[in-house]
Amino acid sequence: MPLYIVATPIGNLEDITQRAAALLRSADLIACEDTRKTSVLLRRYGIKTPCLSYHEHNERRRTPYILSQLQEGKTIALVSNAGTPLISDPGYILVTEAIKTNVDVYPLPGPSALLAALCVSGLPIHKFVFEGFLPKKKAARRKLLASLKNEQRTVVFFESPYRIIDVLRDIQEILGERRIAVARELTKIHESVYRGTAKTVLENLKTVKGEFTIMIDGDHE
Repeated sequence: MPLYIVATPIGNLEDITQRAAALLRSADLIACEDTRKTSVLLRRYGIKTPCLSYHEHNERRRTPYILSQLQEGKTIALVSNAGTPLISDPGYILVTEAIKTNVDVYPLPGPSALLAALCVSGLPIHKFVFEGFLPKKKAARRKLLASLKNEQRTVVFFESPYRIIDVLRDIQEILGERRIAVARELTKIHESVYRGTAKTVLENLKTVKGEFTIMIDGDHE
């Protein structure tokens, strides 16, 4: 009755590991954030395992059912839309409840937007802090950015295309000439990484489509 946490490609479908593909093929059920998006990956590799939607709006309701299936001896794989589950994605509730009921939980490591972006950022990554998604409300977002002025580690955020411009403007105003890197659509056709200050990134940003990872250099003064 194992639960597997399976990392899936963040863009290029060829980035799936052989182990992940084999596990998804042999599992009794795949719990996925969006069945439509996961089906694209499954069709690419001829995987016909049944899928069950499991996202932030139904995870509390679906968790008992998944646990019951695990208790019956089923093998279940948890995937997100892209990358490693639980990292700013659903799954934490399921994993913690599975552990409480003595279900074995295994990771299948693989793609991660967080790590992929850091590796090409050009910023120090021997120590970093991940803050997930910034607050949607401007006041809360600016308060959080202000609290990071003296943070010495590289700070990483995820951001949507709807707020990326406002976020960069806030970073420019609050953190000034601090070095940053902004990764967009990594491993996809239009992947790009913008490096410099918030001001120069704003000047060079060609499009705001896609998902963004923002990395801010630490305070080294």
